[in-house]
Amino acid sequence: MLTVFTSPSRYTQGKGATAALGREMTALGLEGPVLVIAGKTVIGLLAPAWQRSLDEAGFKHAVHRFSGECSLTEIERVKAVGRELGARTIVGAGGGKVLDTARAAAAGLGLPVVNCPTVASSDAPCSALSVIYTDEGVFQEYRFYRKNPDLVLVDTEVIAQAPPRLLVAGMGDALATWFEARTCVAGHVKNMRGGGSTNSAAALADLCYRTLLEDGAAALRAVQTKVVTPALERLVEANTLLSGLGFESSGLAAAHAVHNGLTVAPGTHPYLHGEKVAFGLLVQLVLEGSSRTTVEQVLSFSTEVGLPITLAEIGLSDFPEELLAQIARRSTAPGETIHNEPFEVTPDMVADAVLAADAWGRDWKDRNHERG
Repeated sequence: MLTVFTSPSRYTQGKGATAALGREMTALGLEGPVLVIAGKTVIGLLAPAWQRSLDEAGFKHAVHRFSGECSLTEIERVKAVGRELGARTIVGAGGGKVLDTARAAAAGLGLPVVNCPTVASSDAPCSALSVIYTDEGVFQEYRFYRKNPDLVLVDTEVIAQAPPRLLVAGMGDALATWFEARTCVAGHVKNMRGGGSTNSAAALADLCYRTLLEDGAAALRAVQTKVVTPALERLVEANTLLSGLGFESSGLAAAHAVHNGLTVAPGTHPYLHGEKVAFGLLVQLVLEGSSRTTVEQVLSFSTEVGLPITLAEIGLSDFPEELLAQIARRSTAPGETIHNEPFEVTPDMVADAVLAADAWGRDWKDRNHERG
């Protein structure tokens, strides 16, 4: 099996980076007209900056307001707007679902794509795939593209203004990166691009985990204070670049499959991708029989930054046995990344591991409450 490493053509990060959007696009030879996809809040915040930056670089542009869900319906809507504009470049600005939609629409139109995450809530910005949901928010499929984004531009000043919960969710997504990567590397399974993992991809995944442990709490304090600090810069890079390269070029395992399973439960829909992935990681650690030291390190970090460690914290405080069975079946559907584990995983095993992970989390909370 050949090893394959994949990444965006250019990654630009820093305070005030939005002002450099037009200049960075010009440096890559991208052309207009430019279609910008973003939600209402982001449009209100960044439209003037886009206007200045793109005008200065000579790009004609238009803005499309995102519907809120990366669904087939919204992707087709964006493609139609792009055709009408005669767009030559698609820019997505916002969270993971906006960026996933921009990538899908750009791929469908055969255009280059620029991703401008306004939150560090997932590792989606650098990848060559989209997570597609139904209009109701239930996971539907992964969609893969020929290449990664042409440019990923991250303005940490914008990220510092976002709700702290979003940064924490990004930590949850990134927290699983090393554990899923090491499972895939050890099992010599194919990564998200159909090849084996390189040593560099595994090293980046490891660096991602170590950066979270070192800078996560300090970065959270920075966002709570709405300031940009070196710790926030490093943490944003971990959530966005290190996690993105680590998962795509090494692979996913049980944690993300359990996330996909959890989406069948309506109670989880108000919770963010990374929050559900964080709980999915606990389920993976149960399945793999991880050491107490490892589990407690993950529980300690999750508690410190406010990631969920129990079912109740992702909206499932009380749910019927049949719903648990549905979650377990969806987590182990054919083609799911849970089958990258080095042993056969059945729905019964997942159901038991979900309950065991919840018990771990509740016990950890009880013990820490007693210490407090």
